[in-house]
Amino acid sequence: MSTKLELPIQEFTTPYPVTAREDSSIDELLDLTKNLKVRHIPIVSDRKVVGIVSDRDLKIISALSTREKFLVRAADLMTPDPIIFRGSTSIEDVILKMSEKKIGSVLVSDEQGNLQGIFTVTDALDILIEILRGTK
Repeated sequence: MSTKLELPIQEFTTPYPVTAREDSSIDELLDLTKNLKVRHIPIVSDRKVVGIVSDRDLKIISALSTREKFLVRAADLMTPDPIIFRGSTSIEDVILKMSEKKIGSVLVSDEQGNLQGIFTVTDALDILIEILRGTK
């Protein structure tokens, strides 16, 4: 079974995730999560990932007044410096780090450091299902 977890993470990554800018408003982020059905949004500046916003972050901010929400931008809300793995990293290493840090997603880059995808707890569960069913 351990050989199955040595597969590279890029094989199970959701490619080319939806991104937003640091100056994106709360309403823009909420629209992305609702309309595109995503729960994690990498935040980019000058084509580099600088943070990530989750649906949990957006739920917390929803308690603010309309005026207060208008003042908040993605940069204010994001978790800075998200964990990023190269696509060649093993599934096992990624899942262990996610469990250790208790995080719901990590970003995946190519060898040049460009954002390639996102790997979430849901993706990890899909892998577990495949392993249990013997399809991976």
